[in-house]
Amino acid sequence: MQQAQSIETRLQSAIKDVVGFPKPGILFKDISPIFLDAELCRDVTKEFVKQLRNIPDAICVIESRGFFFGMLIAQELQIPLIPLRKKGKLPGTVRSFTYDLEYGSATLEVQSNILKPGWNILIHDDVLATGGTAIAAAELVKAEGANVAEFCFLMSLDFLNGTEKLAGYATPVNSLVRF
Repeated sequence: MQQAQSIETRLQSAIKDVVGFPKPGILFKDISPIFLDAELCRDVTKEFVKQLRNIPDAICVIESRGFFFGMLIAQELQIPLIPLRKKGKLPGTVRSFTYDLEYGSATLEVQSNILKPGWNILIHDDVLATGGTAIAAAELVKAEGANVAEFCFLMSLDFLNGTEKLAGYATPVNSLVRF
C-alpha cells in the first residue's frame, strides 16, 4: 500500500516557479496549479483549520491571492471574512497602512468599523515573504481595536525572515509549505 503524501509535498509539487515575474530578479511562486486539484484544495483548507490553536472571531484576508483559501477557511470555521484591499478598492470610510514590499511599496486598507473591538483575528495570505504585507494587516487590525490571534499562509519564503518579523504580533505563524 502506497503511503499518502504530506500536504507540504503535494504543494511543493503543485507550486510552479516563474523566473523574472513581476520584474527581473524575482522568482514568483505560482499557486494557480493548486486550483486544478479540488481534492488538494479541500485538504489544504482542512490543514489550515487543523493548525489553528483556537477558532478566531473573524478572518482578515489579504488581496488578492489570500482571497482564494481565505473564503474556504471562513466557511469551514463559519466565521466572518474581512477583505484587506489595495488602496482605492473599498467604499466608504477606510483605514490605510502603507508599507514596503520586497519589490516596491503598497497601501493596504480595511473598511472602518467592520472589525469589532476585542475580536481575535486570523490573518491569512498566500505567501509570507519579507512580512511587510502581513505587518500592514496586523497594524490595521490593531488600529481597529481587534487582536491579531494568529497568522496562516499557504507558503513561506523562509530565507526572507518574515516569520521572525511577525512574532511580535502573534504566534503561531503557520505556513503549509516552506521554501
